[in-house]
This record gives sequence, structure tokens and C-alpha cells, in this order.
Amino acid sequence: MDRAPYASDPARSRGREFATEQGSVRGPRSEFQRDRDRIIHSIAFRRLRSKTQVFVSPDGDHYRTRLTHSLEVSQVARVLARTLGLDEDLTEALSLAHDIGHPPFGHAGEAALSDAMVHAGGYDHNAHGLRTLARIESPYPGHDGLNLTWETLEGMAKHNGPVARPNWALAEIDAAYPLRLDQWPSLEAQIANVADDIAYDNHDIDDGLRAGYLDLDQLLTLDFVADQWREVERRFPAAPRDRQLRELIRSQIGMMVNDVIAHTSEQARGLTSAEDVRKAGRQLAGFSPTMAVQERELKAFMYTNLYYHPEQRETAEKAREVVARLFIAYREDENTLPPEWRAHLPAEDPQRSRHICDFIAGMTDRFAIEQCRRIYGAAPEGLSNV
Repeated sequence: MDRAPYASDPARSRGREFATEQGSVRGPRSEFQRDRDRIIHSIAFRRLRSKTQVFVSPDGDHYRTRLTHSLEVSQVARVLARTLGLDEDLTEALSLAHDIGHPPFGHAGEAALSDAMVHAGGYDHNAHGLRTLARIESPYPGHDGLNLTWETLEGMAKHNGPVARPNWALAEIDAAYPLRLDQWPSLEAQIANVADDIAYDNHDIDDGLRAGYLDLDQLLTLDFVADQWREVERRFPAAPRDRQLRELIRSQIGMMVNDVIAHTSEQARGLTSAEDVRKAGRQLAGFSPTMAVQERELKAFMYTNLYYHPEQRETAEKAREVVARLFIAYREDENTLPPEWRAHLPAEDPQRSRHICDFIAGMTDRFAIEQCRRIYGAAPEGLSNV
């Protein structure tokens, strides 16, 4: 499909925070392709393979992690971007990077860091993802961070739209390289965000069914899911139940994708540039009003029956304890930190606590458990909930 007039154009990028040397570009890639590749090759991206998506430290190989979830978001987002005439590379870069700021153990780990960092400005996984790629992950000799384009940093910063009160991590980057936080981001960023909703709404159902936390009868209390299920049974009456369930997930994803394409196309009609998107003053890419209601119902169902399941909450509390105890240990005895992190440990707060938080937030589930055992001699039992 031809590029839409409101698509982001890598040839017109606002550039990068740090100037690059002439002739240093490796290969015939656009600016957004280079961003995507820098993200894929980063250590922070590789660590996502061992970070919690839904289930903490899952023993089974078939459960999703932050890495596999990010790849699935990227696939959904590319389909949407291609159909809508947007820049696929920018959309893919944002999709792959959207969860890089998550600490070990997902939301349980984030809650522990938020509590530990109250005195030092707090913790937000989205802002930390930006901080990770713009400041912490530093493979290049001439500057800190991956030096991503303005458009990629903007899309990461405005994860859910304009940011009225940025936390300290986002505020520091915005002060150094202003990201126009009061405006909506590109359509590519908006598409990456709704692709995240589509992916985890449906793939978490898949994992929940596999783990036995959800069952089909529960799901069929949602009328729009029941409609999809009846159609699956009509089309594949003799298929085994597990294949019917996987077809249900595919059908749900397809329904949501088609809805986003139709609604976003209507909302973007008449726009003549990427700047028009930012000046629109509202979200343009997303679900239709009817689908938005159904999607909220699905989220509420998932929180009640999966994310807040008693066994999930029990495991999450153990995971939260691991992160909280690690923060205390590093604060009270700097010798518990690895030498390379101890060497740069600031003497005073809030910088001291933020440095410790950076270290913990980058951990995988497995490494956090190992560190807890190393320091305290043991970690909470049962830190895998599948």
C-alpha cells in the first residue's frame, strides 16, 4: 500500500539527540529501520525473554514472556501499519520497545519499586523504558543511550497519549531533548499502543486457558466472545477442543484488527501530514465505540478471573517481596552490588536510590531470585505459578 499523507516519513525525521558522524551509517536503512535494529540488538531487549508477562518464572516453555509478547505485538502492529499506509519500521520499533522498562516479575515488581522509590521520585515502567534506551543502554563510544530518533522517543514517551505530569525519569530526558509531551504522538505510536491491547487481551486468554486459571464457560459469559465461539463451532464442528480454542483466539484478534482499521481510517480522513495527527488534539487510532466497550469488558473479566486470581496474587506477593528485599540490601550495604554498579553508585539521594533502581529494574526474574538467594541465603518458595 502507498504511504498515507499522515504517515511518519523517516526522510523528514527530526533527527537524533546526539549528532552522528557523516558516513557512519551501516547499510541502506532508513532512520526508523536503524532504530528498530538498535532496539533488537540491545541487551535490554534480550532480557525480555526472562521477564514475566502473566505468569511468574513459568516452568513451561509454552507460556509467554515479555519477549514473546513484544514480538506478537509487533506482528499485529505491522499488519495495521501496512494496511493504513503508515511507516512499518517506526511502528515495529515502538512495538518491540514498549515493554523494555518493565522490571522483573511484571506488575508485582513494579509495585515493589514504586514503594521503594517514593522518597526518590517514584518508578514508572514506561518512563524507565525510555530512560533505559536513551541513557542506560550505552554501546556507542560517543554518547549515552542508543540515540534513537525523536519520533521513536516521542512514541515511547507518550505511551497512552499526552503526559501532563511526567515523572523524574521522563522529565530529565524531555528537558534535554524536548518531546512535546502535551501533544498526541504519531499514528504509528498510537497503532503500536492499540496492538499491545489486542495482543495481550487475547494471548493472555490463551495462556490462562492452558494454565487452568480460565475455562471456556467463564469466557462465554461475555456475549461477544460467545458469538465468536458459536461461529467457530459452526465452521469446525469436528475439530478437537484445543484447536477450536486456538481458532477462537485468532478469530478475536482478526475481529479487533479489522475494527481498528475501519475506525482509524475514518478518523484519519482528511489529514494531510503527520503534524496534523499531533495537532488533532485527540486519539485517532483505536477501537470503534462499540468495540471499545467490549474490550473494556474483556479487560475487566481478565482482571477478575486471571490477573487477580488468588493463586496469582499469592505468587505476586512473593515476587514483590524479592524485589523489596533486594532494594533494602543494596541500600544498606553497597558491597552487595556488583563491582561495575558499585563503582558508579552516587553518595546521596535521590541519585543513589535511582541508581539502585536502575540495576534492579533491568533484572530478569531468574536473576532477581538468584540475587535474593545469594544475599539472604534463600528466596520465597513457590515463585512459579504455572
